[in-house]
Amino acid sequence: MSPTALVEAASSSSAEQFDHRPRLPAQASTRTLPARRLDAESRAWWVRLHGARPVRDCAIAELHEHLRREAWFHIRLRASGMSEFPRSDLDDLAVQAADDALLAVLRKLEDYRGESRFLTWARRFAQFEAPVSIRRRMGHDHLANNPEWAAAVADPGCSPQERAEVQELLRKVSALIVGQLTPRQRTVLIAIAIDGVPTATLAIELDTTTAAIYKMLHDARRKLTTQLALH
Repeated sequence: MSPTALVEAASSSSAEQFDHRPRLPAQASTRTLPARRLDAESRAWWVRLHGARPVRDCAIAELHEHLRREAWFHIRLRASGMSEFPRSDLDDLAVQAADDALLAVLRKLEDYRGESRFLTWARRFAQFEAPVSIRRRMGHDHLANNPEWAAAVADPGCSPQERAEVQELLRKVSALIVGQLTPRQRTVLIAIAIDGVPTATLAIELDTTTAAIYKMLHDARRKLTTQLALH
């Protein structure tokens, strides 16, 4: 699916039945430029992305390519140490991450304040989506949704006793993540502790501040630590 078709699908009511994210504007926005003075390149991106077709479509396609390359770099970097990761999936995951990052950028376009160059700001969304795409492909999402899946995570090189202990600990932790943490806390914990997403990037994605991210992470860790001590 082309970047433009992706945006149109996300803007349709049928797509919204499966994706509860806010609908994207199908037409050019009438919003004014950010109050902060933009550099020439950032201003050009802003104007083109708020322009009429085919200017906007061209800008979306170019932005998607920037995001794809950024995602590809981060996926390759993270996957280099994962022997079980299928290298043939690299390009496909980069496109998927770029798709999600593009929709996030367009949803939050009006939040851009010019505090950094536009592409620097936009690439953060690709950095956020890159580890998420790996985790989805490797099946790690099941760890947060299905505590029993944790039994399959333990290192097969462990002794039977060590393996049993690791499996039991993983069951407890994943059960606590599901049962004790709020959805927001789960998202923050997995993004930072497992995916290694930078705090500033996560704050942009979740429409919050870095201070709020730190507090949610602190609360989640404290909650898990307390509950583990009780068990």
